Amino acid sequence: MEQSVSGATSGETSGRRSERGPRRRDRRDRGMRGPAVLPSRPGSPETPTAAERFDELVLAAVADLEERWGDRLGLVEYAVEEVPSLPDDWSPGRVPLSSLVRGSRAAATRVVLFRRPIEHRAETRQDLQALVLTVLVEQVAELLAMPPEDVHPRYVAE
Repeated sequence: MEQSVSGATSGETSGRRSERGPRRRDRRDRGMRGPAVLPSRPGSPETPTAAERFDELVLAAVADLEERWGDRLGLVEYAVEEVPSLPDDWSPGRVPLSSLVRGSRAAATRVVLFRRPIEHRAETRQDLQALVLTVLVEQVAELLAMPPEDVHPRYVAE
């Protein structure tokens, strides 16, 4: 066997013989670092972010409601914001989950969902999906002047 400069033979690493093949952990035994999947586009994550997953849930619920009530709703814009901007005189007991701004002749009606307060109240992805649907159904029911139970069959009151 060939002797290297450090005194270890080619089959040894720092005095220890590697019998199992290449090392899988770093020197502090923490394991592999970095993403497990390389992104297809450099600079963007391969898996969707929490905000992107939330947007997908909202889009699916909106598509379902638009399919059912689009002809009666008229022009409605749906939006997602991170957190609500609360006025100074807001009572600290509750944080709104959504906002409804009725439209006029010049502007469309706007339904805004606040992502962080909704995510904070949901423990699982199914809870999050149900809560997004519940919040949207309540806003659409307000627009249609109907009870929420009549707007969507999967509506569950909190």
